[in-house]
Amino acid sequence: MTTHLREPAFDYLPSWTNAKGHWFTRADGSRLRYVVTGDGPPLVLMHTVRTQLDYFQRVIPLLTGSYRVYAVDFPGMGWSDIQPGAHYDHADLQAAIVEFVRGLDLTDVTLAGESMGATIALTGSVELGERVTRVVASNTYDYPQGLERANLLARVIVSSVRAPIIGPTFASLENKPIVRGIMGGGYADPSRLPASFLDELMRVGKRPGYSRVARAVYRNLPTLIAARSTYPAITAPVTLIYSDKDWSRSADRKATAAAIPTATVREIDNAGHFSALEKPHAFADALLSPR
Repeated sequence: MTTHLREPAFDYLPSWTNAKGHWFTRADGSRLRYVVTGDGPPLVLMHTVRTQLDYFQRVIPLLTGSYRVYAVDFPGMGWSDIQPGAHYDHADLQAAIVEFVRGLDLTDVTLAGESMGATIALTGSVELGERVTRVVASNTYDYPQGLERANLLARVIVSSVRAPIIGPTFASLENKPIVRGIMGGGYADPSRLPASFLDELMRVGKRPGYSRVARAVYRNLPTLIAARSTYPAITAPVTLIYSDKDWSRSADRKATAAAIPTATVREIDNAGHFSALEKPHAFADALLSPR
């Protein structure tokens, strides 16, 4: 029998939205937290490394007049159940999103995400096939040393968390200054990182077992790079978004665009890796505009 680390009740609703909170129960009994709001064809939003659905708090209000928006916490992240023994690699995260879309019987779906969520949106579209009408992938995390390019602090912390012996200790030492410092390296203007969002990340980080999840995600980031092999099989129209100050380099971006037969590319000016928080209107515009 599989054991899941759960919150005692679903009593947390984001203050930034009137969206109703839900649990999606997977076949193995574990639950994904999600919120849903708006009217229109379904849009599934997928967040970045070490964040959660609240990452899209500035984007969702811009989309609810055009989409039925579903924002979901990846397994073990945010308030989704933590599964002892889970790998939290690309295959695990993609499987959760595919099960979510199929379980809610969503069709004519737009899959959208940033960073890790962008890569899952791209690869998930292949497995979901005709259910997906479009993919919007922002600042895809599909190249080596992604997060470690943020700044020196990120290089030191992430490499230490991934290390085989000292890793668990470093993962358990996470605190607000460290998270603020690492995330600040993903902004052109670090003041755009909401203090309330940072507080929520720290609250989630205190969940029993969360440091193990975070370490597993960091250690499995290479599986996102390996998933690039799926890109040539993508058939849905794809809009790739890149911020001008994203961690990706020109060669990384060109390689991703060249690998996707259906890709067009947009750029967001004066933004870093976390564009949905830093430039939400530009992120939303990519979703609201035709290809």
